[in-house]
Amino acid sequence: MMLHKNWALIFAFILLPLVGNAATESDPDFFQSTGKIYVVVAVIATVFVGLAIYLYRMDKRITEIEKSRENES
Repeated sequence: MMLHKNWALIFAFILLPLVGNAATESDPDFFQSTGKIYVVVAVIATVFVGLAIYLYRMDKRITEIEKSRENES
């Protein structure tokens, strides 16, 4: 589990600032002027909602498996 935390820290401290710089160098009004900002926001919101639902269902299944294993022993 500790290995996953290390990779998350590496990702956060090295890759995320690069993404942030790329976003500031482009024309900030492009999506707003073309009206596509709403499409971008909708896609991002859909992805986050999908991930949240997936993680909730996975947690529920894992909890059920843990409870059944405790009852077996």
